[in-house]
Amino acid sequence: QVQLVESGGGLVQAGDSLRLSCAASGLTFSSYTMGWFRQAPGKEREFVAAISWTGGRIFYADSVQGRFTIYRDNVKNTVYLQMNSLKPEDTAVYYCAAERLVVRPAEYNYWGQGTQVTVSS
Repeated sequence: QVQLVESGGGLVQAGDSLRLSCAASGLTFSSYTMGWFRQAPGKEREFVAAISWTGGRIFYADSVQGRFTIYRDNVKNTVYLQMNSLKPEDTAVYYCAAERLVVRPAEYNYWGQGTQVTVSS
């Protein structure tokens, strides 16, 4: 079955960097758009970034544009989220998601279990 496993979260200070990874298995990774989402306590889940299956199309939320970078390695079946200049408001559980052959999916079929990112001020 499809598995998405996030890693790389942790506790950092404002201004620090983190790199999240999402390792995928059980799917043809190179055919899937991969997305990152986050959910802060008491808030709805929100879109962070997405990358199409070839890597040719990339999208970011306005709140992370210029600070976060999404990229993928279709040999390692892994998508990454490089997060720089972290702010306390970036604190959330971060999830990766996968959807087949849709450039900017409205919904994703597969989700990981999430990894916690906490940014202290």
